Amino acid sequence: MVLQLHVWGPAFNLPSIDAQCLAVIAYCSLTLPKGSWELIATSDPSVSPTGELPALQDGSTWVSRFRNIVDYLRQYSNGEWDLDGSLEGPARADNIAFSSFIESRGHTLIDLSLYVSSQNYYGNTSPAYGNLLQWPNQWILPPKLHSAAKARTEHLGLSSLDLQAMEEQRQREHSAAVAAGRVPKNLIPQPQDTVSKLLGRTAQHNHFRLEALTGEFFEPLEAMIGEKSYFLATSEDDTASSLDCVALGYLALALVPELTFPWLREAMQTKSPRLTAYTERLRRLCFGEAPVEVSHAFSSETAPSSALPWKAPSRISVVAVGNTLLDTAADSLPLLRRARKYNRLKEGAQSAEAGLTDVERDLVSGVADAGKNDLYVSIATVIGGVATLVGYMFYVGMIRATEPGGEAPEEEDDLNAFNAGSATDFLGI
Repeated sequence: MVLQLHVWGPAFNLPSIDAQCLAVIAYCSLTLPKGSWELIATSDPSVSPTGELPALQDGSTWVSRFRNIVDYLRQYSNGEWDLDGSLEGPARADNIAFSSFIESRGHTLIDLSLYVSSQNYYGNTSPAYGNLLQWPNQWILPPKLHSAAKARTEHLGLSSLDLQAMEEQRQREHSAAVAAGRVPKNLIPQPQDTVSKLLGRTAQHNHFRLEALTGEFFEPLEAMIGEKSYFLATSEDDTASSLDCVALGYLALALVPELTFPWLREAMQTKSPRLTAYTERLRRLCFGEAPVEVSHAFSSETAPSSALPWKAPSRISVVAVGNTLLDTAADSLPLLRRARKYNRLKEGAQSAEAGLTDVERDLVSGVADAGKNDLYVSIATVIGGVATLVGYMFYVGMIRATEPGGEAPEEEDDLNAFNAGSATDFLGI
């Protein structure tokens, strides 16, 4: 049976907009025989039972994440489709260590470049997703990815790359100053900051921090690649490994996209010329000589011109649209969002792909169940408190039920009688 690899679709002349998807595509292109696999730009994580992309489908079996897919292919082929089969001892340790290094540091830089930098997100990344996604995901997923990237990188203190956030913060500070009455509102001049001024201040503020981050990432890789063809190549074995696929996934997204604010690309070209040449060469080897176009993934007529085995994704169904809208509505409610988070945590722990021991699986499941129980207790406490308050208000007379037939309450009748009596006495009747 033909294996199907579901990924985020093409962008920036690359076969995917996601680094992990690029890594898996590179691995499959180097190991799997032609005709044994298909590449599908699903661009919808909900197609996979794990809710993640990339995802490899083998009939009813689904495997997600780069390492899990690599392990599955090795077992599926009895070791034939394994780029790391010749690695031994220290080389295997280096493979794991440098793969983790690239994934952690590279993911941060890609987040900052494609999502946190406002010029790049609104000018390049968001339109790229718009070309890939079907309704309603094209309106739902990009803001989610944008917010997640900002949350992951918040600790770096580079939020000023997000000009929209800077402007919102400035407006909040301006409104707070007016509300506090420190300066009369009509005497506060409205700032006339232009985009160029904001960009100038942003560049100065972020320059040294970005220099440090890019240096910490590119310089060790530049030293490791040296004059070799691949990271773990030796004089006896000059072949690629899974480490090279991981590296290509992140380095290609740093080097290839032509962005409005190309600080990451410029840093790579300046600091690591040999790493830049390595990335270009490996990109052509894995993805083909010609740039990958979006039409390759969605048109059967243009797909044959690509070096990759594209298969057009199926159209989104009405049921899938409904599920997406319901999931979005549920996630917008804090209580439901927390409950769903605990359910996903428990499902992930019980999944075979998690690789957890029985003790770890029981521990994580217990934490998820405890979190849900605490949530239910909180909901019950709130409902009980509201019911008690309403009952007390009825008891003290702050709230009274309207009598049947629309009759006025007793106090109102007494008041009317009092007023009538007073008028009679006044007139002497």
